[in-house]
Amino acid sequence: MGALDDLRVLDLTQVLAGPYCTMLLADMGADVVKVERPGGDLIRSNPPFVNDGEKEAYGGYFQSVNRGKRSLELDLGTDADREAFLSLVERADVVVENFKAGTMEKFDCGYETLREHNPDLIYSSIRGFGDPRTGETHRQGQPSFDLIAQALGGVMEITGQSDGPPTKVGPGVGDLFTAVLNAVGILAAVHHRDRTGEGQYVDTAMYDSMVSLCERTVYQYSCDGESPTRQGNSHPTLFPYDSFEAADGHVVIAAFADGHWEALCEAMERPDLAADYPDAGSRIANRESLGSEIADWTATIDSETLLDLLEGRVPAAPVQNTADIFEDPHIHDREMLAEVEQPGADNRMTIAGSPIKMTETMPSPGGRAPLLDEHRTELLDEAGVSTETNRVEGDD
Repeated sequence: MGALDDLRVLDLTQVLAGPYCTMLLADMGADVVKVERPGGDLIRSNPPFVNDGEKEAYGGYFQSVNRGKRSLELDLGTDADREAFLSLVERADVVVENFKAGTMEKFDCGYETLREHNPDLIYSSIRGFGDPRTGETHRQGQPSFDLIAQALGGVMEITGQSDGPPTKVGPGVGDLFTAVLNAVGILAAVHHRDRTGEGQYVDTAMYDSMVSLCERTVYQYSCDGESPTRQGNSHPTLFPYDSFEAADGHVVIAAFADGHWEALCEAMERPDLAADYPDAGSRIANRESLGSEIADWTATIDSETLLDLLEGRVPAAPVQNTADIFEDPHIHDREMLAEVEQPGADNRMTIAGSPIKMTETMPSPGGRAPLLDEHRTELLDEAGVSTETNRVEGDD
């Protein structure tokens, strides 16, 4: 039993942001029906593959964020498929889409129309620049992807080395963070409906989400009038809080609290630094010279020895690659790697597990991603739609 196993979600999304949002809901038990356009989600064929892309039904991209869903292929431009979709809407709790503003209206399937068929419906959209219903802007209708959102929202400006160019964050946070916020909005709307019986529209914009993600740049600019920019792995108001090169790799050290700083100086056998720079203000004012002192020390020690010296006293960690993560016992103990069937391959695929942990209704990936239109018969039967004609049973 999942925490959301009484929730039916119609997922019209594709690529990353929308599918990741509905994946979170599916991991928590929601019945997520992936309503795919003719030909299916654009990223079904994206690599990588386990063995042979010619034989496998889809690649890792699609598998990772569509696990545990059911698939139905519909062309909303046809009367039969539109009617079938509306029948599904009548039995749904949530509809999620990530098209450009106005796309669903072209099929006469916008929020207002769907609400006529299901007054309690929660309709959620993820767009680059939001929906006019919640705040109209000149950018709506423009296409947007993760790179666009990171650029506009300030993420790239504060990411990278101080002498380097603006840099995109590795993970697609423009998509992923927006997706998480949208899932929060959906669940808040479900809670509101449970109390009042009232459905509503939930709207999350990628640009807005990146501004929220960069929250410290907003208050910094408000306070001093200067636009924050890149400064590598360090922090503008904390020190030391940075990465350092060890003899065999890189580590990060976050010793900005007085106690942590004293413990770090003790490990370095430099009590003079602890005495000369006893508070945060003095350390920040002298961050360049102190950073050099720390870097000179870490460069002479291998990572394991360095971390042993700091363990339990100073927040520190190695900079790991994905191979390291696969070998980390913590990741296995927390079930953060999940194996799923990969149709068309001899071996299973490993995908990221659910980071949400609950004692009574533990979320988990609900099996592999669906084949395109795999669940047509059962879904249309549930909706009372004939699979022969896609006509609602009993209609003239």
